[in-house]
Amino acid sequence: MGLCFSSKTKPGTPYSTGLSSKEVSSDEKDVSIPSSKISKVLVPQISRSEGEILQSSNLKSFTLIELKAATRNFRPDSVLGVGGFGSVFKGWIDEQSLVAAKPGTGIVIAVKRLNQDGFQGHQEWLAEVNYLGQLSYHHLVRLIGYCLEDEHRLLVYEFMPRGSLENHLFRRGSYFQPLSWSLRLKVALGAAKGLAFLHSAETKVIYRDFKTSNILLDSNYNAKLCDFGLAKDGPTGDKSHVSTRVMGTYGYAAPEYIATGHLTAKSDVFSFGVVLMEMISGLKAIDKNRPSGQQSLVEWGKQYLTNKRKILHVMDNRLEGQYSIDDALKVSTLALRCLSIESKLRPNMDEVVTLLEQLQVPDVNGGNRRRVRRRSSHV
Repeated sequence: MGLCFSSKTKPGTPYSTGLSSKEVSSDEKDVSIPSSKISKVLVPQISRSEGEILQSSNLKSFTLIELKAATRNFRPDSVLGVGGFGSVFKGWIDEQSLVAAKPGTGIVIAVKRLNQDGFQGHQEWLAEVNYLGQLSYHHLVRLIGYCLEDEHRLLVYEFMPRGSLENHLFRRGSYFQPLSWSLRLKVALGAAKGLAFLHSAETKVIYRDFKTSNILLDSNYNAKLCDFGLAKDGPTGDKSHVSTRVMGTYGYAAPEYIATGHLTAKSDVFSFGVVLMEMISGLKAIDKNRPSGQQSLVEWGKQYLTNKRKILHVMDNRLEGQYSIDDALKVSTLALRCLSIESKLRPNMDEVVTLLEQLQVPDVNGGNRRRVRRRSSHV
C-alpha cells in the first residue's frame, strides 16, 4: 500500500512501489511459516468495525467523481506507477477546499486505486486508513483522504517528488543519481525517527514491512514511511509479543518472526538493520543474480562489518571519498547490532536515532577522520 511500487514502475518516473503481501517478483516473495504451524498463530484482524474506522479518521471522504476530475479521469499518462495494490495516478487539488484543481495548480497528490479483485486488498486498504487516519508525524507519509463507493477503493496521499529510497539506491539512469553519504545518513535518520514514533509508548504500532521501497523522499530528501497495510498494534499488558501470520518481504523479516509468528518492535529493528546494510553497500537485500553465497546481503555481508579493513569489502564504491572510515565503521556496527539473531540484543529505535543523530554532526576535529578514497568493486 502506501505510494510504493516495484520494478514494474514505468521507466523514467520518480516513483517506485512496493509489492503487496500477495505479489511475488524475481527478487522478493512472501515469507511464510510451515502449514503445520499456521493453526498456532492468529490471522491479523482489524479490531474495530469498518464504520468506526472511517468515522473516526481525520481524513477527507472523496467521491469517485472528485478523484476522476483531479486525475483527469485516471488518464494513462498520469500513472506514476503500478504495484500489487493497483495503479497510482498523479492529480491536483485545491490546498484549502481539497476540490479538484487544474493540472499545475493547487497541490499535487497521488491517488492509489485498488484493483477490484480480492478481499486481502480491502483489508490492506482499511488498515492504511486505520493507521494513517489517526497518526500524524513528519516522517510518515500524509494520507489526505479516501474514497469508498460500491466496489471502488481509493487512497489519496501527498505527492513525494523524489520517489522511493529503493530507486535512488538500485535504479541506474539519468533521473536517479546515487545518493551521497551525507544524504544516506539523513534518510536513515528520518526513517529511524518514523519507526521510533511508531514504537513509542503513546503509539505502540509495529510496522512489519520496513524496506527501501516503503521509504519515500520529499524534495529535500526527508524520509517518510508509507505502506501501512501490514501494520499491527503492538502487545499490551504483560504480553511480550503479538502472534500473527507471517507476512512481509523476503530478506527483511526477522528470523524469530519467521520461525514463530511472534511479532515485536524488535522485528522492525532487524528490518532496519537490513536496510542500513543496503544503504552502505548499494546492494539489494536479496539478489539472485549475484554469485552463489552472496545472494543474501545479510548472510554474506555481516562478516565484513566488524573492522576497518574488512568494511571496505561491503561499502558502495560510488561513495568513494565521501566518508571517513570511522563513520563507516560506526554505521556498520549499528547495522550489525540491529541484525542480532537474539532480539533482546538489538537496540531500540530511540537508541538508533541517537546514534544516527551523532553522525549527522559536521566534523570539527578533522584530523582524526581519514576520508576513504579507493578504487575497488564488491567481491
